[in-house]
Amino acid sequence: MNDGGVLRETRVRTGEVRSLVWDGDDLLDPVGGWRRWSPDGTEHRRERGRFGRPYDRAVTSPSGRWTVVYGERGTDGLLLDGRRVVRELSRDDYRAEDFDHPVGLGALSDGREVLVYCPEGYNRLRIEDVATGERLAGAPDEPELSPFHSRLTISPGGRWLMSAGWVWHPAGICRVYDLDRALTDPSVLDGQGLLTYWPLIDAETDSACWLDGDRLALAAGDIGGEPEEDGSVDGERELARHQLGVWSCSTATWLYRNDLPGPIGTILGCGEAVLALYGHPRLFDIRTGELLAQWPELTLPRRQGAYGVTHTPSPVAALHPDGSRVALAVKGGIAVIRVG
Repeated sequence: MNDGGVLRETRVRTGEVRSLVWDGDDLLDPVGGWRRWSPDGTEHRRERGRFGRPYDRAVTSPSGRWTVVYGERGTDGLLLDGRRVVRELSRDDYRAEDFDHPVGLGALSDGREVLVYCPEGYNRLRIEDVATGERLAGAPDEPELSPFHSRLTISPGGRWLMSAGWVWHPAGICRVYDLDRALTDPSVLDGQGLLTYWPLIDAETDSACWLDGDRLALAAGDIGGEPEEDGSVDGERELARHQLGVWSCSTATWLYRNDLPGPIGTILGCGEAVLALYGHPRLFDIRTGELLAQWPELTLPRRQGAYGVTHTPSPVAALHPDGSRVALAVKGGIAVIRVG
């Protein structure tokens, strides 16, 4: 295990950073007025004013052309083409203050970039062509199931859509939908998806991330996954409490499941590892669960899951497209850590 010596860390003093996205090897803060930093830490002239306090997060499309700035626990968002505001976005306001804004940008298997969000209901996904606004797919008017969608991401290659949200107990869940099927049969977005809460997962899902176009990593939290009365756990099928699992969408099987030392919060996929952002950054091997490296000097929010009446903001983080490094907003500036 490495404590930050080999996997290097670079810090830049910038003051408050409100969002982070990569533009090549430069870093941008869209919410903070498109502040830009080159790899050597030099800050360049701000291109426009900051966005107001309702906005505190940003997500960018794979091409970098499209950006959505939004409030993590608000209802409002703005879609931008480059630096130009194209239109306003909004989400359903039911319990919006209690869970993270469901919005994502990605690319379909044919290369079209799309916007995924929930303007008509907390449980109703909509997929739009981001360039034209054309509605490509959407859940029915009255979905049979009622998940609170959140943390929407599309897999590399564009085949799968993930929602890492929650349902009433409350409990965190992860749903995966086949986008190719959803484009011809929108009712797909109203189903359980490929990865059901039970019997495949017997614990609350704190977070999930894509590792590649097929594999998904999931971190199980504090609730659930208890042994049966006879002391047994269905080890053949279930992801249990405080485990890190890797699921294959194509084979519908768990590839790996390993115990964790406790909650690990938000995770980012880094090749054959995940970077966990609970309290401070920690890098875990997805095959063994081994702790590969950690950076205890970088303090991060102790945030679990996508919901909670008491809001602890999610860590502000950006994974470089090549998977080699992660930028983090920390006290007084930005830290960039090498993870591969």
